[in-house]
Amino acid sequence: MPVQGIGGLFFRARDPEGLADWYRRHLGIGAGCAAEGTGTPDEWFWKTEGGPVVFAPFKADSDYFAADRQWMLNLRVTDLEGLLEQLNARGIAIETRAEWDSPETGSFARIHDPEGNAIELWEPPAGDG
Repeated sequence: MPVQGIGGLFFRARDPEGLADWYRRHLGIGAGCAAEGTGTPDEWFWKTEGGPVVFAPFKADSDYFAADRQWMLNLRVTDLEGLLEQLNARGIAIETRAEWDSPETGSFARIHDPEGNAIELWEPPAGDG
């Protein structure tokens, strides 16, 4: 199979520059960002660390994320608790549910960007990320 992974995520926004800045400031992602150990940031790219990626269409009537949204971003993270502390200190609302977490899949939390898009933060179980 010649496909090696996701090459980008493109979505519409009312304020593309403002939203891009929000993602950079609060999550350290977007053009010009690089995960630790991935080298020097590049003007156009977000350099990510390799690891698992879930690609899964959901049923049209799924209640896993808002019915008026066609997609939800899931970001694989390390130190979820530390990230949640930072986001909370910045006034970003955080949702957690015990039923989202399990030893097999890891830990989850959810936030929303300024345009209401759900962002699922996922810390895989130790050794899986």
